[in-house]
Order: sequence, then structure tokens, then C-alpha cells
Amino acid sequence: MTQEVFKETEEKMKKVVEFFKKEIGSLRAGRASVSLLEGITVEYYGSKLPIQQIATITIPQPSLIIIQPWDKSVIDKITKAIQMSNLGLNPIADANVIKVPIPPLSEERRKEITKILHKMEEEAKVELREIRRKANETLKNMEKEKKISEDDFYRGRDEIQKLTDKYIEEIEELTEKKEKEIMEE
Repeated sequence: MTQEVFKETEEKMKKVVEFFKKEIGSLRAGRASVSLLEGITVEYYGSKLPIQQIATITIPQPSLIIIQPWDKSVIDKITKAIQMSNLGLNPIADANVIKVPIPPLSEERRKEITKILHKMEEEAKVELREIRRKANETLKNMEKEKKISEDDFYRGRDEIQKLTDKYIEEIEELTEKKEKEIMEE
């Protein structure tokens, strides 16, 4: 019975880490990356679609992203969406493609991005702790209802704490790696 709680808790914690990885992937280091454009949507025939669904995105060099829309009529909309995204990017559109030069980051901007990274890290840790709290609550209720013994409750609680520690450590390692990437570019 405690194994079910343990498995469910681990699944939820894995999802938090996966989401965190995606989130920090969109933080800009000093080089071009397709993930920079991930959160940007464009109005296209009445729907909001991610740029990746309406264009081919290539990175011919570390400081340039090329966006080639399949339908040339959306070039202006994509350009506008990138400008409005607060990423500090200035796309240059011509008849067929959009070139997005990636400017080098200033020291001040790197520090800002690092602050955002640490805020995201803290949010992920809070989420993990919340999952831990709920799992412990579930175990406590199971003990109260005599579905598990007191020993099983304490063992389960320890296992959930180990799991929490493992995933918090993973979040910290990802943060450290990303911070290094941001500050060294």
C-alpha cells in the first residue's frame, strides 16, 4: 500500500523536474537555441499556435536563428510576436525568412536572468515539498484508518523524504549548470 503512494509521489516529482528543465531551457544564455522561441505563440487563422508549428527554425550559427514560415503571410505576425515577447530580440524580416540575431548578454542582463533562474528553482522546490506534504498526509490517513502500521508509516515517510531530497538535488544541479552557462557565455 505504501508502495502505491511512493510510486505516485515519484511520478509527480519527476514531472516537476521535467517541467523545470523545459522552463530553464527557455532562459537565454548568450547563444541561439530553438527553445528560446518555445513560449511564443502567433495568431494564425483564428488560433494561437507556437512558432514551431507554422515554420521551420534553424540555427546556422551560434548567434543567429532563422525562421522560415511555411505560409509567407504570417511573417509580420511572427516578427511582431517575437518583438512582444520581452526576450530582448529584434527580428529582421524579408520576403521569405525572419532572421533573429542573438545579441551578446550584458553583465547586468546575465544577473537578471540568473535571478529569474533562482526564482524558478525555488518554485520547483516548493512544488516538490508540497508533493511530499500531500504524500505524508496520505500515509498519516492510512495509518489512522489502520490500513498500514505505525512502522510502515515512519518507513514510508523516510522513503518520501529521500525521494524529495533526490529531486531537490537534481533541481539544484540543473540550476547550477544553467547558471554557469548564463554567466560564462
